[in-house]
Amino acid sequence: MTPFLVLQAIVIGAAVIASLVYACRRLMPATSQRWQGALANSLSSDSRPTALRAIGKRLQPAASTGGCGSGCGSCSTGCGPTPAADEQPLQFRERSRE
Repeated sequence: MTPFLVLQAIVIGAAVIASLVYACRRLMPATSQRWQGALANSLSSDSRPTALRAIGKRLQPAASTGGCGSGCGSCSTGCGPTPAADEQPLQFRERSRE
């Protein structure tokens, strides 16, 4: 194999892995956060070297907070979920045949 083919395989592999990670984060957000948390916890254990522990702490997913406007409805400020819009029935019309 020539060096160009090796470089090409590495670039294509990196693009495929990046696409897979992006798709998982967009389509399965709870699962990807759970996987990210599991990876971060395994890297943050005391038996790991300092560099890996630092990476593990950096990978920890952000804690979800229910601030005002989040739609959780758990506070007394009245910023609960917005009501659904009025539903309008579909109207089907026949095409005029000329």
